[in-house]
Amino acid sequence: MEREPTDLSLRRYGRWLDSILAPFAHRAFALFWIASLVSTLGSMVQTVGASWLMTSIAPSMDMVTLVQTANALPFFLLSLWAGAVADTRDSRSIMLASQIVSLAASLALTCMVLMEMATPTLLLGLTFLVSSGAAMTAPAWQASIGVLVPRPLVPTAVMANALGFNLARSIGPAIGGLIVAAFGTGVAFATNAASYVGMIGTLLWWRSTTTRSELPSEPLGAAVAAGLRYVSLSPHLLSILLRCSLHTLPLVAVQALMPVVSRDLLHAGVTTFGALLGGFGVGAMLGALSSAALRERYSSDAILRRLPWVGLLSTFAIAQSQW
Repeated sequence: MEREPTDLSLRRYGRWLDSILAPFAHRAFALFWIASLVSTLGSMVQTVGASWLMTSIAPSMDMVTLVQTANALPFFLLSLWAGAVADTRDSRSIMLASQIVSLAASLALTCMVLMEMATPTLLLGLTFLVSSGAAMTAPAWQASIGVLVPRPLVPTAVMANALGFNLARSIGPAIGGLIVAAFGTGVAFATNAASYVGMIGTLLWWRSTTTRSELPSEPLGAAVAAGLRYVSLSPHLLSILLRCSLHTLPLVAVQALMPVVSRDLLHAGVTTFGALLGGFGVGAMLGALSSAALRERYSSDAILRRLPWVGLLSTFAIAQSQW
């Protein structure tokens, strides 16, 4: 009698594990997931290297925080256009071109450090180019998930993709801190450059099975305008965007200032900075794993009303803490 609940739990766990692993039975998705994980790890290493390098060549707080701006600005500037391109053009070609741009910018960063030509302007400009490749890749990669797996597996594949991204965010900064501490920022940038090889190779191997429409593609300007018009006429989407902005904009300051916190307040090195940055990924993974349980008890609206208070209290605690 005591064994029955245990057997039931094991069966439930087995079904849950099978559902999680189902998308990986499709070879193309598994290869893309692994390549994306490696590429994201490289991006985290590059972020640590760029931020810490700026503390050396331009130690003012404004310049250090501009590294985070250079990382995030392409997603703000290019997201609408990249989404329209992904909807109207071949996703494989877009991802391949974007990855090559990021690879070239990462190699340029590596050469800049090895030749001792690092300047704040060059660092910010090349960081912007690396992130621009990622900003162009993201919508095309998300649009390709429905091609890589059958439609019923798309939600699970999206969750697996998010889990891989947050896994890289958790351990990537720590790895980056160790690489920078042991070998320098040049090796960190070279590591990021090498991380694109797997994704480029997978894209060269993959051939999409979708048939191209014989109708001409919608002009990019018209596609962007249609998306903006749709959002402007949807009060629910506008409310979601406003909430995301109010929640994200203050919290991003914490991440942007982490190099300064590690250097000036904790009097620590780049490994501590990497560990602090990895805390964002660990928190994201814990949040993702607990989201299903929270949704069983609370509505999505109730969760979204409470979470900004968690961010507020956490940020206030960081500001006041001397530990």
